[in-house]
Amino acid sequence: MENFITGYPGCEYQIREALAEVLGEQKAEFFFDKFLEHFFTDGDAAFFHSLSLNCIRIAINYRHFESPMNPRVLRPHAFAHLDRVIALCAKHGIYTIIDLHTAPGGQNGGWHSDHGTHLADFFRHRHFIDSAVWLWERIAERYKDDPWVAGYNLLNEPADPSRQFTGLIGFYDRAIAAVRAIDARHIIFLDGNTYATDFSAFPENVRERWGENVAYSIHDYSVFGFPKGGVYEGSPEQKEKMVRGYKRKREWMDARGLCVWNGEWGPVYARKEYEGEKTDEINVRRYAVLKDQLDLYQKDRLSWSIWLYKDIGFQGMVHVSAETPYMKLLKPFLQRKHRLAVDSWGADDTGVRHVFQPIVDLIKEAVPREEDRRLYPWPGWSLEERVNRLARATLVAEFMVREWADYFHGMEEAELEEMAKSFRFENCVERAGLNEVLRAHATSSR
Repeated sequence: MENFITGYPGCEYQIREALAEVLGEQKAEFFFDKFLEHFFTDGDAAFFHSLSLNCIRIAINYRHFESPMNPRVLRPHAFAHLDRVIALCAKHGIYTIIDLHTAPGGQNGGWHSDHGTHLADFFRHRHFIDSAVWLWERIAERYKDDPWVAGYNLLNEPADPSRQFTGLIGFYDRAIAAVRAIDARHIIFLDGNTYATDFSAFPENVRERWGENVAYSIHDYSVFGFPKGGVYEGSPEQKEKMVRGYKRKREWMDARGLCVWNGEWGPVYARKEYEGEKTDEINVRRYAVLKDQLDLYQKDRLSWSIWLYKDIGFQGMVHVSAETPYMKLLKPFLQRKHRLAVDSWGADDTGVRHVFQPIVDLIKEAVPREEDRRLYPWPGWSLEERVNRLARATLVAEFMVREWADYFHGMEEAELEEMAKSFRFENCVERAGLNEVLRAHATSSR
């Protein structure tokens, strides 16, 4: 889970712990299990297939498979939901790619690594890497003969701070060898460093080192698909900037004739409850960004997996209806979270920028040399973005976690399941403009 997808603040482990404190372990576990059950059902797979799409990337959290307090011991029923979703997708002719989205210790400084800090400790402790390799062995053992699993995305958006990617390359060496000792058939997908954008320090001998059955994964988010990207007019200059960013990400692979896959991409969208009368105009421009990116990918015959399928209304192909119990219950909380720009992803911090700008100014005054302010991962994390991530998305969010959990206070299992059912396909709304673009592209790509 990610905070902007389901509405909670902070990281997944924080809200799981908070809900257990409010409801008790048993009922909290019941809710989250039902949430996963209802989040993706046969109706979702059928709808996805109806768009002529044939591959979906499944993000997994290592915590489903091992406990941090009992590492490298498989949890009971660890594969229950993953097995279920892979089978549902196969039934509808959809391939799946298993993506380790959350690795032990955190492979980057994002909330989606579910470790609660801005430092990628995954690369600093062998214990964490051992656990990730162990998990990929378990996954390979389970799915090595499944023809509907397209492959294994070994690590989502790594941010190894070493200049030569020594931690990342070392992990890839170990994980690939471990997987290939079990499964020589499935594709291995390797994200570039710095959030799947940088391959410059990858070894020159990757064909010999890692084999031919490997795809190198970029994440091609266009700045024009986000609130801070300005107004997209589709001008020649804007399109050229979009092309430059895309080609820069795949340049290293193209120079060596390697396979490129786009594992994440896509704009975010305005919502009437927040952007009001500007919503439709903003979204028409975002759909234009979407279409122009797809035109680029079609030209190169680039395969892709859009981010993302379902959420509460910001980016998903479908989103939870405002009339569901979950959205009604949390409406005031979600409005305040939006106003405070607590979620990092695509945040519009207009309403609170004046609060955090003094921190930025103070650091600039205290650290006058610009080169000293360029901390990795630069340039994606500018000084301003670093302050936003730590002061807003980590600190402020932490103080809101218990409040989110308190909304569920006193609920019994029947009511908790009704909350979880809010995420069922039949309780969701299709984002028609987005899906029309995807359907047209998929049909023309046959």
